Amino acid sequence: MLTILRSAVLALAASALVSSAWAQATPVSPAKKELVAKVLELQQSGIDGMARSMLEQPAMQVMQQVNAILAQRVPADKRDALAREIEGDMRKYVNESLPLMRERAAKLAPTTIGAVLEDKLSEDELKQIVAMLESPAVRKYQSLQGDMQRSFAEKLVAETRPTVQPRVQAMQQSIAKRLAPYTGAASAPAGK
Repeated sequence: MLTILRSAVLALAASALVSSAWAQATPVSPAKKELVAKVLELQQSGIDGMARSMLEQPAMQVMQQVNAILAQRVPADKRDALAREIEGDMRKYVNESLPLMRERAAKLAPTTIGAVLEDKLSEDELKQIVAMLESPAVRKYQSLQGDMQRSFAEKLVAETRPTVQPRVQAMQQSIAKRLAPYTGAASAPAGK
């Protein structure tokens, strides 16, 4: 249920970014504003996580391209060292940019996520959400999220790797063949 609530709050945030131009016509009571602020405070880790994910996405896309180049064009004896250097560049990018992303996310949350919460939820509904988010059981559940996701992801990858990996390689080979005339690369299989 908490995952659904967190997803709903994050979905509300996304819709708020699209519809933030339409300001709420009726004034919001101070009590409701306070409840919205409390929900945002209790969901700060989710907001930070969304900011981090958005920040890491371009780095992951670049790393995918880099891995293909490393596999196709860099001599095997130099790949690991070069990959570590590039991963260091990626970590530097994330470490230097993350404070800015978190700061901006924290500043934008009240005017985006908060605006949607003010508009779409009643004061009573906000009180219920705050009570739920402050519940010891929910806090314990939230603290287990990382362990649950990690365990699930490890098992899912392990069980699907034999089936999915050949498909990934086939896709990489197909793309490498299509791009070979433009990259000057031999049509050797990607990832080998």
